[in-house]
Amino acid sequence: MIPSTARTAHHSRTVRTAAASLAATGILTGAALLTVVAPGAAAATGPTAGPAALAAARHAAAGPATLDTLARFFAREGAVTRSAAAPRIEGAAVPVNTLDPDFVAGKPGAPVARLDFLATTAVSSDGRKASLWTLPKEGKDGGWQVVNIASGDDETRYAAEGARRLPGGTVFREPQTDAWFVQKGTKVLPLDRDAVRAVGARGTTLAAYRARVRAAYGDKLPGSGYARSGKAGGYAQPAAGAGALVVLALGGLSVLRNRRRRETP
Repeated sequence: MIPSTARTAHHSRTVRTAAASLAATGILTGAALLTVVAPGAAAATGPTAGPAALAAARHAAAGPATLDTLARFFAREGAVTRSAAAPRIEGAAVPVNTLDPDFVAGKPGAPVARLDFLATTAVSSDGRKASLWTLPKEGKDGGWQVVNIASGDDETRYAAEGARRLPGGTVFREPQTDAWFVQKGTKVLPLDRDAVRAVGARGTTLAAYRARVRAAYGDKLPGSGYARSGKAGGYAQPAAGAGALVVLALGGLSVLRNRRRRETP
């Protein structure tokens, strides 16, 4: 199956590893774990991207406990002290979509991507940024909770770039390469250098993009031998190293180290 995010070694964040780490400490609920790991589950039972959901996700990101954890996050490398970090939430929450396995499989009518989670950007007093990932809480009361913090602002930055390039389009990421794209109608345009390497600077058609991802991932879908081998749902886990994952169980958040700065093409 196609995981939410499976980064190569130079990318430090993996959704699957973060979710598994939280589950091991009993912090992340089973329902939230399912939503983080499987984009398909998110589409069926997880987040929605309506105005009320976006507002609620941003409200959760701005909570006092989250801001306290953000201060620790920004202070962890000594660039700014925890007391001086003064994190603030910047801008609105945005939907984060991931390549849909049904689209890869060629299922009629399947969208190119499914909603994975909502993201909000936080900024430290020294200008560094972090992305807060939010999911619905389990149970009757509803509400939203922050389940991940990752350095940088990929999610909101590419959402804005996609809206500029193709207004009204769907911004999404491709899991193995972590390439970011925007799709509208028959057009698929690249939003970062990884995507340019995949489809060229001018982009491609939706049909051609489907053919490319089917060739790349068609043998890694649910039920395949590759998926049954347990390699992160169809992909080997990223190698540990300078970009290794660091998880701090602070207030129910998974806090991850710096990821590579991504540039628009």
